[in-house]
Amino acid sequence: MSVLEQIAQAVIDGDEVSTPKLVEQALVAGTSAKAVLQDGLLKGMTEVGRRFREGEYFVPEVLIAAEAMKAGTNLLKPHLAKAGVKPEATAIIGTVRGDLHDIGKNLVATMLEGAGFEVIDLGVDVPPEKFVEVCLSRKVDVVAMSALLTTTMPMMEQSVKKLKAEVQPTPTIIVGGAPVTQEYADKIGANGYGRDAATGAELAKSLVINKR
Repeated sequence: MSVLEQIAQAVIDGDEVSTPKLVEQALVAGTSAKAVLQDGLLKGMTEVGRRFREGEYFVPEVLIAAEAMKAGTNLLKPHLAKAGVKPEATAIIGTVRGDLHDIGKNLVATMLEGAGFEVIDLGVDVPPEKFVEVCLSRKVDVVAMSALLTTTMPMMEQSVKKLKAEVQPTPTIIVGGAPVTQEYADKIGANGYGRDAATGAELAKSLVINKR
């Protein structure tokens, strides 16, 4: 098994100790930072996403894998910067105003990072104005919104309308959360709906990164 395959496996196993050690080993051996990221860390997280989507992994396994990936990424960041390697796209994510749930949002953020996005997490209880403010202050490719309460779903619709009215070109908008459906996403004018974290991240990648 190559060192890159070992890195991917360490992420899949959620091995927070071995992952950075293997990253260091690969760099010392002359492997490029970009290859370590794409063929090691992100490849491992992609497999974690597949297992989560297929019901082989659950939330605890995903969170542990995410910590392993972050341990490797933190070590890799200076090397990526030196090599001029940047994330393929930028996503902002937040739970809409009135909703304080963040477990699902955090999972989606992790999966988006694993799909190659730079992720800006706006947290919970995010008003429509905040989504717009960030999109106007920097280039944003994807806006991901979460709602876990039926009572906060209208705020999702307001956020979509405000983004479309005030940010041109409007970023790709993806919505999700327990009460949200594909039909609702279509109704409020979102570009996509993620039924779970892995699906949402894959959708974002297919709508933005894979079309480049």
